[in-house]
Amino acid sequence: MAVFLFTFGLFLVVVLAMAIGFVVQRKTLAGSCGGLGELNIAKACDCDKPCEKRQKRLEKEKFWQDNKII
Repeated sequence: MAVFLFTFGLFLVVVLAMAIGFVVQRKTLAGSCGGLGELNIAKACDCDKPCEKRQKRLEKEKFWQDNKII
């Protein structure tokens, strides 16, 4: 039983550390293949001007990219 509790605690610490790292980096979730970005496609729709929601998201992403530490 002690080994189980130690192992469970260890996994809990690792998951907590990963969660803290994710929150601190403030990155969005992304797949390993890169998605449309790997194909040099800026957006999924064919419209000339993105909607307001997408414009706000792009501004937010640009702000984070301009102000990141690394």
